[in-house]
Amino acid sequence: MDRTKLSQLAVFAAVAEAGSFRGAARELNIAPSAISHAVSSLEASLNLRLLSRTTRSVAPTEEGQRLLETLAPALDNISAALGSLAEKAGRPAGPLRVTMTRLAAEDLIVPRIGEFLRLYPEIELDLRADDRFEDVVAGGYDAGLRLGEHLEPDMIAVRAGPPLSGAIVASPSYFEDHPIPLQPQDLLSHRCIRRRFGSGRIYRWELEKQGKTVVVDVRGPLILSDQTLIRTAALDGAGLAFIFDERIMQDVRQGRLVRVLEDWCEPFDGFYIYYPSRQQMRPALRAFVDFFRVKT
Repeated sequence: MDRTKLSQLAVFAAVAEAGSFRGAARELNIAPSAISHAVSSLEASLNLRLLSRTTRSVAPTEEGQRLLETLAPALDNISAALGSLAEKAGRPAGPLRVTMTRLAAEDLIVPRIGEFLRLYPEIELDLRADDRFEDVVAGGYDAGLRLGEHLEPDMIAVRAGPPLSGAIVASPSYFEDHPIPLQPQDLLSHRCIRRRFGSGRIYRWELEKQGKTVVVDVRGPLILSDQTLIRTAALDGAGLAFIFDERIMQDVRQGRLVRVLEDWCEPFDGFYIYYPSRQQMRPALRAFVDFFRVKT
């Protein structure tokens, strides 16, 4: 095979992923003109149109998409092989797949991701943010982030965040028409904003006070799957919401939300990075764990 085509194929895949020639140029750190020339040369040699170009975007043609489907596994294998060689030299490198909840991604990982990637430019970090609990071994992940109470006992776990607590809140306008709940059972007579997980399960509110745990299967006319949306609905007076307190502290301080049943919202274990074994731990995973763990 003409080895020139290997670089052209890599450029084509980068353009398809970025959706633009300029985006691929930034990713590969080469001139946009070189990107355009490589793709045009590849199309000419194959006598096929691989990319459909408009003034606003670039997308694979039907032939281009078929080529990408065949090409992607080969490029992944090459990337993994190069990463393996780098890691044999002791450098954190290669693909690293991590599964986590959206909250962990939003609050703990993504705000620091730029610094991590600058420190370890040879790591290709593949993050999946999903509220479903993933088996890291079965899913082919290197690690995951979940709440401490949801970890499997055979996992190595490293703390990645502080303890958390929930907060039950509603807008002042909601309480103009509804009484303040004083006991967990009072929630059953309120309009509550419920949360559906990615698995399809609707969360039942878990409350705790001085070692006593109460689970309330609340009811209400609204079901959402995201804490940001739940907060917005609560601010608009849709009902009572059960949200991590860090998300609504400022709203409570500024009077946009009113907190209730605070003594039933005790702190619980926060997020942990978990992974199957310390044996033969890849440098890329070690770098991720050391960077994002809570320093004590």
